[in-house]
Amino acid sequence: MNRDRASRRLPVIMSFVFGLMLTIMPLPQTIEPFRPDWLALLVIFWTMQLPRTWSVGSAWIVGIVLDVSQGTLLGQHALALCCVAFVTVRIHLLMRVFPLPQLTASVFPILATYQFLLFWINGVAGINAPAVTYWGPVISGTLLWPVVMIFLSGLRYRTRSGA
Repeated sequence: MNRDRASRRLPVIMSFVFGLMLTIMPLPQTIEPFRPDWLALLVIFWTMQLPRTWSVGSAWIVGIVLDVSQGTLLGQHALALCCVAFVTVRIHLLMRVFPLPQLTASVFPILATYQFLLFWINGVAGINAPAVTYWGPVISGTLLWPVVMIFLSGLRYRTRSGA
């Protein structure tokens, strides 16, 4: 891998590491159910922007790392993030031309699908959780999407232009 390709991949990898840190960072018990799915938001963004480089395979790796770090069923987040990446790749050309409010509205069902898959897998495994632990991250992630989108778009522009 040449230096140019490595320098383009480094910001993406660092954003996933930072997203993992935000995911495992302890929060007060009252706001814990509303923690956004940082890695799902990052998978949506990078899959939408760079679908040939960051797609289902990279989502699988990120999901396995998330499963190991949180001690959940192995493959639970990996499967859900793969589905998120697949849906995003399928509609990435549409999503890239959406204005920000419409893009935010399209991120909501993707995050809801991610949480539904986690809910379904937990149900099959016999793990019960209150409904707020599934709907809280969807709502907070949707509300934070414009901030994440603007920040990461600026980061991507700076790395692409070499500034």
